[in-house]
Amino acid sequence: MSTELNNNEMEIFEIISHSGNARGLAFEALKEAEEFNFEKAEELIKQGQEELNMAHKTQTKLIQAELNGVPSEKTLLMIHAQDHLMTSMTTKDLAIEIVELHKKTQKN
Repeated sequence: MSTELNNNEMEIFEIISHSGNARGLAFEALKEAEEFNFEKAEELIKQGQEELNMAHKTQTKLIQAELNGVPSEKTLLMIHAQDHLMTSMTTKDLAIEIVELHKKTQKN
């Protein structure tokens, strides 16, 4: 590994951790929506968004460092973190839509 590369394992693990938390909260929200506990479901989605915000903040920090000439080593772990973040963002978005569908179902 070149000494010029910046190995950011702690930041990578932050992205993975916060992303995983967000995805888990989205699935918890879906379970609450199935029971028509919409207030709880929406709170869980909000908490998940906060986790995603933290992961995104760390991702942005790494991107800014690279733009400022301090590249990160491109590792399988980094790719995994990015994949984890994007999957969690999609899961949260789908959870929002499914909660709304459960609300419509309850009205009918």
